[in-house]
Amino acid sequence: MKTIRWGMIGCGDVTEVKSGPGFYKAENSTLSAVMRRNGALAKDYAERHKVPRWHTDADAIIKDPEIDAVYIATMTDTHHEYALRCAAAKKPIYCEKPMAMSYEQCCEMIGAAKANGVPLWVGYYRRALPRYLKVKELIEDGAIGDVRVVTSQVYSKLVDTKNPYFAWRTDPKQSGGGLFFEGACHTLDMLDFLFGPIVEVRGFASNKARAYEGEDLVTTTYRFQSGVHGVGMWCYTTDREYEMNEIVGSKGRIQYSTAAPGPLKLLRGEKVEDLGIVDPPHLHQPMIQSIVNEMNGKGHCPSTGESASRTAWVMEQVLGEFYQYN
Repeated sequence: MKTIRWGMIGCGDVTEVKSGPGFYKAENSTLSAVMRRNGALAKDYAERHKVPRWHTDADAIIKDPEIDAVYIATMTDTHHEYALRCAAAKKPIYCEKPMAMSYEQCCEMIGAAKANGVPLWVGYYRRALPRYLKVKELIEDGAIGDVRVVTSQVYSKLVDTKNPYFAWRTDPKQSGGGLFFEGACHTLDMLDFLFGPIVEVRGFASNKARAYEGEDLVTTTYRFQSGVHGVGMWCYTTDREYEMNEIVGSKGRIQYSTAAPGPLKLLRGEKVEDLGIVDPPHLHQPMIQSIVNEMNGKGHCPSTGESASRTAWVMEQVLGEFYQYN
């Protein structure tokens, strides 16, 4: 099999452990070059991760004939631009989530990739992690009977927007929204993976604490094409940290976390099974492996531009009115 030579645009915190090492630890894959506008930081990253080349200009990655595919790991506000440039250069694209600032941008990215005959994948890496594949397996094997409804709850304390980790995530101009837009997309994408597309959605968004511009309270209801119903509540201004999804079926329930390493529980009557499935050290690596395999003609990556754009559409339905009037 061919070794896929990756170029990385952006090498910030998310690439240190979650994604970056996966590109050189996956089979038949290597990280050939990284780019960051700050040359000192690009050089430091390359040296620590033993990457042969570093650059401060994205074109040095995009136009390099020795780069087979490009990972876009920048903030959301530049995903669209870099994806269009990669597509024009006929380079396969693996783009971080959220896919783009809007559903319209997602559609343009998909169109550009198709027009230039290149694949476009998006970093909803949970679709390839063993823990979530187990959830899908339990559902498909009828472990909880017919699925009726799924609930998602997230409560967290108010974040410090001076912390660089949260500063851009709470700035709609860089992230596309608030913490819901930047983080809850993982939950909604996983629900799409488990139950198929959401075809109807109702949502309300507010900014209660006025600590930053984006939404800090969101409530939603939705219906999947499969007939499953869903309810979600996200509040980022509470006195505690709590996050859980529960899938309710006719014969039992499944509880799992989107953000935390666990738990994963199967509940039937009075019986509770704790299914201890450990995540790999580099969360993107199974997804990267699926992309490398697909590029080598074996299998396919489960997270595409099309699937990610569906989550972008849901986000837009939920947040559209909030951003229209705020």
